Amino acid sequence: MTTPQTQTPAACQPGGPPVDVVAWRACRLHEAGFPWVLADSLARTRTDLHALLSLVDAGCPPRLAARILSPIDDGSSPW
Repeated sequence: MTTPQTQTPAACQPGGPPVDVVAWRACRLHEAGFPWVLADSLARTRTDLHALLSLVDAGCPPRLAARILSPIDDGSSPW
């Protein structure tokens, strides 16, 4: 059984030298449906990008995926 994968459009795959990892992570998350503010916030954390994308690929809304993988709520998270 295979899991459908989020397609990576060319926007996050530069043809030149490597891009900033945080910018690339934010781009991938945004392309998967995360709002830019949330994508940028998540890209700067140690949240597992592949786990986020897997949840979204399985039909989980992006904000819920972020919430599921976030640390215990201390009241400061943007989602």
